[in-house]
Amino acid sequence: MPREHIILECTEARSEGKAPSRYMSSRNKKLQVERVEKKKYNPNLRRHTLHKEIK
Repeated sequence: MPREHIILECTEARSEGKAPSRYMSSRNKKLQVERVEKKKYNPNLRRHTLHKEIK
């Protein structure tokens, strides 16, 4: 199965001392070998922030 489920976590919330938001997503392991980064909405910070894949 080439698709893999991943968890995206906010990078800016921890530096500000707030709870990070997390999102579920998927990626194709064969085409995208590096970690995923997406801009998603963080309800704690009330703005769009960069979310990176965690393991």
